[in-house]
Amino acid sequence: MKDLSNQRLASLDALRGFDMLFIIGLASFIAAVCRLFPGGEDSWLLHQMQHVSWDGLRHHDTIFPLFLFIAGISFPFSFAKQQEKGVPRWKTYLKIFRRAFILVLFGLICNGLLKFQFGSLRFGSVLGRIGLAWMFAALLFINFKPSVRAVIAVVLLVGYWLLLRFVPAPDAPAGAGPFSFEGNLVGYVDRCLFPGHLYKGDGGVFDPEGTLSTVPAIVTAMLGMFTGEWVRKKNLSGGSKTLWMVAAAAVLLILGLVWSRWFPLNKKLWSSSFVLVVGAYSLAMFALFYWIIDVKGWKKWAFPLIVVGMNSIAIFMIPRIIDFKHATDFFLEGLCSIMPPLWGKALWHLGFLVLGWLFLYFLYKKKIFLKV
Repeated sequence: MKDLSNQRLASLDALRGFDMLFIIGLASFIAAVCRLFPGGEDSWLLHQMQHVSWDGLRHHDTIFPLFLFIAGISFPFSFAKQQEKGVPRWKTYLKIFRRAFILVLFGLICNGLLKFQFGSLRFGSVLGRIGLAWMFAALLFINFKPSVRAVIAVVLLVGYWLLLRFVPAPDAPAGAGPFSFEGNLVGYVDRCLFPGHLYKGDGGVFDPEGTLSTVPAIVTAMLGMFTGEWVRKKNLSGGSKTLWMVAAAAVLLILGLVWSRWFPLNKKLWSSSFVLVVGAYSLAMFALFYWIIDVKGWKKWAFPLIVVGMNSIAIFMIPRIIDFKHATDFFLEGLCSIMPPLWGKALWHLGFLVLGWLFLYFLYKKKIFLKV
């Protein structure tokens, strides 16, 4: 029986790469290809490359939570290595806090910190939520056994649901539901704490990476850590671990869909039903990648994904510094201009995606990895 309990999981890098491909341009390319066909503008696939406006779930809404889930999977492995090396507990705490701080800082930089326009700087960010949710989940991981953490996860999800259900926003207009855009407590808390510093895309009155909705996001990271613990078990084969993960994903999916009748699937609220349903998707996707790559050993096909997955933080940061759109125009603007408009746009997005991948491949070959 092959022992996969301590070795680096190529499946984890590949799945992270698959997830981040949509960030570096795959989603836009797929949308452009859909528009080449009659009715493509309204096709199911194109809509999957876009976020829902409020309630509901599309593939694009799974990218962020899957990344956080993957970050959770990694921690049991890194913590086990620290224990084997005899690293003092205080150094582990320091490393956790340091990582969270850097991710929050990177998030602020992505929001424009270096412009020094502090009066309108948005505080919430994708990287900031990853840092904070992962930090709290990691602290729970090293201080409580799995059964206690499972109870804590349930309490967080149920407590969040009850809080939003029975404590509507005091400034909600008459008739607004507790889970609506206008009536939810999540937006009210951020409007009180950070007026003028919220996401402009929602009118500056709501932040999808806000304070209160970080609480259920902790459980997303915890689900990843439970998965990492499971994969590290030495008394089960890789195939058995995969089957159990698929079964667990099915249970999470059923629970989440049932719960969504009372607490709708909502990424911006990071609703408890959303945590379970996207947790099911994340677990099922990891089980698939794990079985194909680490259990069966079919790895060569995943190399393009691994190149992306091993530099995920760079994907967030580097586009703020390097204008890949300008570089794509430099190479393809002329060719695209002589093609039919929709075909030219599809080619442009393909070129943008390839250019981004080639840059990450250059970093990979030079062994340059941005890590925190």
